[in-house]
Amino acid sequence: MKWLGIEWNEGPDIGGPHAPYLQSQRLDSYKKYAQILIDNGCAYADPYTSEELEKFRAEAQAANRPFLYRDHRPENPPTWDGTQALRFKVADVKSSEWEDLVRGKLTAGPEALDDFILIKSDGYPTYNFAHIIDDLEMGVTHIMRADEFISSTPKFLSLYEAFGIERPAFATLPPIMAAGGKKKLGKRDGAKDILEYRDEGYLPSAMMNFLAFIGWNPGGEEEIFTKEQLIERFDIAKIHKSGGGFNEEKLDWMNKEHMKRLPQEKLVSLMTLWLPESIKNLTNYSEEKLKKLTPTLLEHITKFGDLKTMAEAGELAYYFAAPQYHAAILVPKESGAGETGMHLSRLIELLQPVSEWDALTIKAAIWEYATEAGRGKVLWPMRVALSGQEKSPDPFTLADI
Repeated sequence: MKWLGIEWNEGPDIGGPHAPYLQSQRLDSYKKYAQILIDNGCAYADPYTSEELEKFRAEAQAANRPFLYRDHRPENPPTWDGTQALRFKVADVKSSEWEDLVRGKLTAGPEALDDFILIKSDGYPTYNFAHIIDDLEMGVTHIMRADEFISSTPKFLSLYEAFGIERPAFATLPPIMAAGGKKKLGKRDGAKDILEYRDEGYLPSAMMNFLAFIGWNPGGEEEIFTKEQLIERFDIAKIHKSGGGFNEEKLDWMNKEHMKRLPQEKLVSLMTLWLPESIKNLTNYSEEKLKKLTPTLLEHITKFGDLKTMAEAGELAYYFAAPQYHAAILVPKESGAGETGMHLSRLIELLQPVSEWDALTIKAAIWEYATEAGRGKVLWPMRVALSGQEKSPDPFTLADI
């Protein structure tokens, strides 16, 4: 979240009006609310051993019926002393209904309710209980989470009712889907830790933009947004019900668009940061030359980590050091060595008087000759002589840099 530039108002690292923020430091708070439920007859200490519970489960299975804790409520439960699990006593086993800001009206039958654990025998609360108390004490108004929690919502509703507190607004967010859209994205589908994208050279602004558009769209054709624009345009009503796919090609496109929008100084600074030391240690390396090279490099990468790949493929060193290459690749298929030598000599003659040294002037100085002699015969050896590579930018850009 820090890498993405998402800031929070309060929390364990910055404090705030509702401290402490670690649940392990809030145990007294959970016990206080647990006691309220006990006093109101809405919770009881679980007196059963694990062996007894296993016996109850086996009996239910033998009778071909679901195992429910509420079928085994003790008539006279022991006083809760913190060493036993504390269970919620469902007062009214009924169907549940609630409004979801994304999914609309949702319902669940009475089978969704049972006497669930509030606090475990080790004194720590379960999620089902802790988040209710945390949200209550922090004044949380909206709860946005994945669809895995829809099945647990009846339990939450029964706790709100037992405490007599107003329900927060619920919003079920769409899942991120794997390629094909038939299942949720998982590690088997190549899902990565988000910080791996940081380490590959993606911009946090691009990643935030990309993630925001999975399952949400502000409407219209525009897709490139800054954080501030996303905040301004966000509308909970435009969250999709169905999941969205994680498309790395789309991420690459978005990242490049964000790179293009960087101020020149920032772009050069990041290029410098990501450029391998093996390149920066070359004799003719300079930040001035890198600055001139930046637009060309930007055409060939989608993320800053691609600079390392280019360096390993020999696609960067020739900008800062005379290239080493096999003479054979210098000669085009349609030419001989003697003819190629002649063309290179003529190019040098044509370029000698050029005073305004830039790609356009260089092209103007040799274009007529290259057209007459055959562009492939002239421009191929010019480009290879400058790069030492069979593939590289055009010879005019290379000569300029």
